[in-house]
Amino acid sequence: MTQPPNQPPPGGFGAPQDPRQGGAPQPPGQPPQAPGQPPQPGYGYPQTPQPGPYGTQPPQPGPYGQPQQPGPYGQPTQPGPYAQPTQPGPYGAQPQYGYPQQPPTQPQFPAGPGAPGTPPGGGGGGGKRKKLVMVVAAAVAALLVAGGVTYAVVSGDDEGTKKSEAKNKDPEPTASAPANPGTGDGDGHEGKEDLNEGRQAGEAKVLWYKEAPKVPGSGGDAPGMWVYGDTVVKAAYKQLLAYKVGTGKTAWKAIEFPQKICAATQTATDDGRIVVAYKEGTKSDAKCNQLQVINLKNGDKGWGKPVKEEGLFDFALRSQLVLVGDILMVGRDQSGTALRMSDGKKLYVADKKDEGTCFPNGFAGGEKLLMALSCGASTDNQHDELQQLDPQTGRALWTKKFAKGWRIGKIFSVSPTIVYLSNEDKKQFNIMVLKENSDKTRSEAITKDSFAPECDTSVLSRELGGCLGVAVDDKYLYLPTNEKSGANHVVAIGLATGKEAWRTKSPLDETMLPLKVENGELIAYVTPSYDSGGRVVSIATSGSHKPETLLQHPKGTSRIESGFYSKDVDYVDGRFYISTTSIMRTSGQAKLMLAYGK
Repeated sequence: MTQPPNQPPPGGFGAPQDPRQGGAPQPPGQPPQAPGQPPQPGYGYPQTPQPGPYGTQPPQPGPYGQPQQPGPYGQPTQPGPYAQPTQPGPYGAQPQYGYPQQPPTQPQFPAGPGAPGTPPGGGGGGGKRKKLVMVVAAAVAALLVAGGVTYAVVSGDDEGTKKSEAKNKDPEPTASAPANPGTGDGDGHEGKEDLNEGRQAGEAKVLWYKEAPKVPGSGGDAPGMWVYGDTVVKAAYKQLLAYKVGTGKTAWKAIEFPQKICAATQTATDDGRIVVAYKEGTKSDAKCNQLQVINLKNGDKGWGKPVKEEGLFDFALRSQLVLVGDILMVGRDQSGTALRMSDGKKLYVADKKDEGTCFPNGFAGGEKLLMALSCGASTDNQHDELQQLDPQTGRALWTKKFAKGWRIGKIFSVSPTIVYLSNEDKKQFNIMVLKENSDKTRSEAITKDSFAPECDTSVLSRELGGCLGVAVDDKYLYLPTNEKSGANHVVAIGLATGKEAWRTKSPLDETMLPLKVENGELIAYVTPSYDSGGRVVSIATSGSHKPETLLQHPKGTSRIESGFYSKDVDYVDGRFYISTTSIMRTSGQAKLMLAYGK
């Protein structure tokens, strides 16, 4: 549908309608509601307050006026407004395959590709991946920067007041392992049913399925999932669990942590080491500051140490762990501490810039170390900045300053550097590609679509990366469109031009999420419906872009697979893994992890 000049695409920018109200559509893939029965909590329950529609407002010009670098055709790159989708999640809450359902743990938001100012990833910091909001979370960044507000959140204990320790502790679960004892050759987390019973020809095999450990009423984080050789490792509440990829048998003895796991590195070092953070105590405001290095090969522990806060409002209620080579960056509310992975030595502190006017607001790692800064909070000069840091010294290699009102929401890619920005006042978002190792703009996205990758939208998250549903290579950025119902598209946006190069439609009436590019092919995950299994597909990045099925997941486990609301997924060596990133206390057994293969 062609849009009139200077008109936003249909759909507006408001929060999604609450499907629990009268006249709301049934979530896709959800079984029909029986007459007289209460509706199931769907669409990301509990619901976010609705800020009101903005669909009738005309778009504003590009966020930076004329771009720093003109496009190849000499015209300014205008990001244009993006319609807010009306469907905040791929599925409503659904009954599980023989198990009590596991509701989502964070409110769902409208599915713009980023949350303004608030890093919405993945596993690190116990991230809850949800579809991102374009409007709601701008205020959250101010909360994180305005230390006084944050302090009020986390400083409930008055040192001069004697409180009962029991009031500040989470009640301990009645058991640390699932009720079923397993098969005797596992770890007690095996499911009880034969999930391959009734498997049809052409369907993948359920290699194994694991239930989550019991957690207290406040739940538990399950950040990170690492496939390393013939072992896959998963964090779950107070444990790090390792399984053989083909059988699900225990690869090495579970590592028990004294308190709740609260963060983990998303990646491992080249020699297979990760870092896990856990709480310093049992109080609700306990700091996430205890670090432990783990070797994925054998479960051996490396160095372990606490990391202190560096300022009055530099809280560590949530921490972010980012790896860049042999450097670990531990991000907090207003600073980050760099440690050497080989021995844990403190190298430097990345903290405020310009004597208190700019504070770190998140980090992204991998091939480079990037730091987002929030500057001039509550002043006329309020703005965001992005820096590339020398990981060894912390020295800024370049600084990119963004116009007032535009907030850094996510880093879609570190190399090439692709930044998602949003503007609450203008109800717009922008995807900006920077030149390599430079603050200069290469391109800005020009598209009428709204996109819906699944990212961490928890209020106190410091995670800049880690979106599920974003992939990049040297030519294209791949993003999933948001649709009100049915099949969506994966769109390839040219990094050099910011324009759509091609798109391909999901082979099912369900959402297709790009995962990664391997050997010139885009690997994508097609999510399941209530009664149809998901699948893994490959899409050629040149020539025909028709999705080709690599793995067809069985229909018999579709209700388990579709019930991973907050999830990590990966496809490695012909096997597909899906795991939760957040564990809720239920009357039965919550899901932890499921693996498919041929």
